[in-house]
Amino acid sequence: MQRRYPFLDHPGPLAFAHRGGAAEGRENTMAAFSRAVEMGYTYLETDAHATADGVLLAFHDHTLDRVTDRHGRVAALPYREVRRARIGGVEEIPLLSDVLGTWPDVRVNIDVKEAPAIAPLAEAIRRTNAYDRVCLTSFSDMRLARARMAVGRPVCSALGPRGVARLRAAAMGSGYGRLLGGLARDGVPCAQVPVGFRGMRVTTRALVRTAHALGMQVHVWTVDDQGVMESLLDMGVDGIMTDNISGLRDVLRARGQWHPRPTAHA
Repeated sequence: MQRRYPFLDHPGPLAFAHRGGAAEGRENTMAAFSRAVEMGYTYLETDAHATADGVLLAFHDHTLDRVTDRHGRVAALPYREVRRARIGGVEEIPLLSDVLGTWPDVRVNIDVKEAPAIAPLAEAIRRTNAYDRVCLTSFSDMRLARARMAVGRPVCSALGPRGVARLRAAAMGSGYGRLLGGLARDGVPCAQVPVGFRGMRVTTRALVRTAHALGMQVHVWTVDDQGVMESLLDMGVDGIMTDNISGLRDVLRARGQWHPRPTAHA
């Protein structure tokens, strides 16, 4: 039987503010997260990087260069230098513990970007008692497994790359029974997948059906076009991650599927 994870206990489809809604504000900033929460979003998506001295940031890139007014690799710099960086020349890079601690009723999907982030991430989850409010994901199976182990208690997590490949293969009928058995034993409660990858369609009706047969949700990233949102929802996906947070809210409202936080101005 699939373990029940409180992270996923919410009327669906789940609406994720990707990096706080990067199309409508400076990504991965407290201002962006705050705006999404005020709009009614229960789910935020962000990333985990650690500085050279182990300070955990909600920050996507490996370097400061693209989104801040400073330069350098995050993992090679001490926090006293990184904290001077301003996203868009204006806003501080938030600590991930502040994101977890500021809104105790909000759930946070966390992409673990590098191995040095694992230990401080586990500590931040412990310190904020966020075990039931986080979902861990990574583009590295090894990093994801190490993060789960470091947390030390069951937390929601998504399939890693190998699991997604097995799910796709099973959905296409390749080694169906063997692959489904392996996925079922893993007990991972959700698959977080793109619409497509390198010219290949990833999110299909068959993939959604296969995941659902395993008791697994399907969350799709990063979807900003409202027409694509509609088609995915018609397909039966369980969640959408978007930079276009106003657009997703409008689509879900029109379908009678918008379920805002009770205290939000939504």
